[in-house]
Formats: sequence, structure tokens, C-alpha cells
Amino acid sequence: MSRSPRRLRAVIDADHVGRLESLAEAASARLPEVADPLFAKLAAAKAVSARQMPADVVTVGTTLTYRDDISGREQEVTLAWPEHADISKGVISVLTPVGVALLGLPMGSSVTWMTRTGHKRALTVLRLGVELSAA
Repeated sequence: MSRSPRRLRAVIDADHVGRLESLAEAASARLPEVADPLFAKLAAAKAVSARQMPADVVTVGTTLTYRDDISGREQEVTLAWPEHADISKGVISVLTPVGVALLGLPMGSSVTWMTRTGHKRALTVLRLGVELSAA
């Protein structure tokens, strides 16, 4: 039995929650299309210690491959803090619509999200790779 993407509860590293809340707060006036979904995700998420963080869940520092469920294109990215993001190297910020969508998702799950231009997108997390330092 598969889970509905709407009922999927994100799992977030408890050590990251404060920083993620601060990022959302700082972005709330200029980027509400990112801040609001991040606030909502954090409010509904299950926060666990780094030790209890499931190995198959996307967190800051995780390299993963996802499939764009609309185009079928696969993409490998690393989820990072905003100051480490470099889209030309496939390093995406947790403070982007796709970054918020990926945060806390387990491998194999699908999610829909809205781009900054208001287009609905859907993706599925296919594989997780090596986790980089999230410091």
C-alpha cells in the first residue's frame, strides 16, 4: 500500500530545526512562496536527533537523485544551506521551492510543489547518495 504524498510526514534532524525556522523567518517578507511552505513543513514534521535520523531520508547535506514526474528527467542534486548552494554544481538550497519539497522525504516518496512562478511540479526521490557535512 503506497502512501499519499499529502499524508507524508517529513522527518527533520532536530539539530537543523532552529536554523530552518530562522531561514524561513528571514525569508518571510521577501520570499513568502518559499517561507510559508517551509514553516508548514516544520510545523508538521517529526524532529528526531541526528542519531535517530533514518538513513533513507533527505536532509541538509544529502546527495540524491530524483525524477521530475512531469518530464521524466532524472537529476542528481545535493541539498545544502543557502550559503553553500551552487546550482551549476547541482547543489541546491534548502531555501528554494524544490529544496523545501525534498527536505525530510524518504527515498521512494513523491511530492508535488509549486515553483516560484506558480507552476505545479511533481517529483519522486529515487536514490540517496553520500551525505555531506551539514555544518
